[in-house]
Amino acid sequence: MTFQWSAVAVFLYGEIALLLLLCLPLVSPVRWNKFFMISVWNKIASYWNKAFLTIIVILIVLFLDAVREVRKYSAVHLSEDTSHSSPTAFDHLHMKLFRSQRNLYISGFSLFLWLVLRRLVSLITLLANEMETENILKTEVANSNEVARKYLEENEKLQLSLKQIKHSTGEHLSTVTNEKLTIEVEQLKTALKATSEALFKTRNEIVAVRKQSEDLKKEYDLLVKEHEKLQQQTAGASSKKDL
Repeated sequence: MTFQWSAVAVFLYGEIALLLLLCLPLVSPVRWNKFFMISVWNKIASYWNKAFLTIIVILIVLFLDAVREVRKYSAVHLSEDTSHSSPTAFDHLHMKLFRSQRNLYISGFSLFLWLVLRRLVSLITLLANEMETENILKTEVANSNEVARKYLEENEKLQLSLKQIKHSTGEHLSTVTNEKLTIEVEQLKTALKATSEALFKTRNEIVAVRKQSEDLKKEYDLLVKEHEKLQQQTAGASSKKDL
């Protein structure tokens, strides 16, 4: 194996090991995000994209070269006579084909895993940020619930106090109202009693006036009768004198 393909194989093994390490459930995404946020990574972040693209270009070139080699050695067909006459050439051809196929697999998987590694790191970072946001939201919700519970307790206490105040005020007002009504009833009773007494006196006076008027009428009738009798007697005496 040449140096370049040995380097690609080592790079592939390193990608596999790193992916297995990132996929371990023992380390949470938050811890990986803290590891990614170390100041050292921030310093080399500007070079990371360039290095990523450079490695992609190199792996693509190697992959295309491996494809070319595979197609090259696959297109060579040896006849049976040639294979029998020179078995060494036949074995050498198959060895070349095997190596080109191996290089194809190494470069292809290295390219694929490099893209997967980049995507996996991005997803871990995103998941860690979402988990931190979720924890912050949970804390805020818990604090909001605690504040709301305190407000509800205070509201219940205020409502209870208002009910007690209204109840005591209502009792006081009802007591004052009853006292006022009692006083007004007593005053009305007194006024009604005085009115009844005045009406009784007025009725008695009316009855007395009627009796007096009847007596005066009787006396008046007697006086009229006596006046008529006197007139008759005076008229009879004057007629006798004329004779």
